[in-house]
Amino acid sequence: MPNLYPDTFPASGETFTTLLDHPNARILRIVSSDDIEPILYDQEEDEWVVVIEGEAVLEIEGNETVLHRGESLLIPAHTKHRVLEVESGTVWLAVHFGSEK
Repeated sequence: MPNLYPDTFPASGETFTTLLDHPNARILRIVSSDDIEPILYDQEEDEWVVVIEGEAVLEIEGNETVLHRGESLLIPAHTKHRVLEVESGTVWLAVHFGSEK
C-alpha cells in the first residue's frame, strides 16, 4: 500500500499513484516537480483535489486559481483545466467520482 507521503520526487513532470480504485471513486496521489507540462484536461468525471504539501496555480476555464497547502477545489466533469505552476515537491490528493461509464 503506497504511503501518502512519497519517498522520492520527480525531477520533471508529475507522478500519479493510485491509492484506491473503486467502482464509484478513484483516489490518486500526485507528486509534482516544478517542471511540468501544462496539459489541458477535460475529464469525464468530477474531480476534487487537495494540496497536502506545497502550492499550485491552476487555470480553470481561463481563470487562474492558487491552491495553498490544505486548500481544496471541486472541478466538475468537462471543466477545462490545467496546472500552470507548482512548487517543487507539491503533493496532492485527487478524488475522481461521478463517472459517466
